[in-house]
Amino acid sequence: MPEPAEAEKFTVIVNERDSVTALLYAAPKKRAGITVLLGHGAGANQASPFMRLFASGFSERGLDALTFNFIYMEQGRRAPDPKPKLEACYRAVIEAALTHKKLRSNRLVVGGKSMGGRIASQVAAEDENDSTLTGGRASARLAGLVFLGYPLHPPGKPEQMRDAHLKSISAPMLFVQGSRDAFGLPEELRAVIKRDRLPATLQVIDGGDHSFKVPKTTPMPQQQVYETTMDQIAQWTP
Repeated sequence: MPEPAEAEKFTVIVNERDSVTALLYAAPKKRAGITVLLGHGAGANQASPFMRLFASGFSERGLDALTFNFIYMEQGRRAPDPKPKLEACYRAVIEAALTHKKLRSNRLVVGGKSMGGRIASQVAAEDENDSTLTGGRASARLAGLVFLGYPLHPPGKPEQMRDAHLKSISAPMLFVQGSRDAFGLPEELRAVIKRDRLPATLQVIDGGDHSFKVPKTTPMPQQQVYETTMDQIAQWTP
């Protein structure tokens, strides 16, 4: 699927050997002064219908949206890179967002779909503990985090929780979670938020799965579910 005409394509250098492609969906009017940086999930790149839908949808709502490929996906590999390499890639794109001529005055919201959001949260948590990781710049400009289906645990393995680092994040967080998400039900996330007193809001998509798809019997059409979800995220954006 080709990139949409409104997306600006550019390259982000991660290290001496690796670079990745990024797409900027600049808000056409009434810009909010916010960049929403979205990492993709483990199994589909930034050109997936889901990523393109949300990036272009945020742009239409006045938010500058930036997506990118992780290194393994850029190089055509299926298995995600190790955690340090995923985080290094996300960190490089944060730096690109902070210095891009169209974005450098914006505040920053980081996150993404599933794995992309989890990596964003790990980077944010580490930056809280060691600001030298990004020179203190990301934490100073970080307005919040948005998770489009947070992978709280692998499907069927609730004992393998991925929540320990979340309590290190002081920025506002928005968890958008389908009520049928096999990677973490809303009630599981609600318990984590309450236990750790996270500065977080939970937005539940009734009937939604890990990609917010709802059963055909749901009264609200699928596209309207997406549009309503994007409206609510845009309204939440700090």
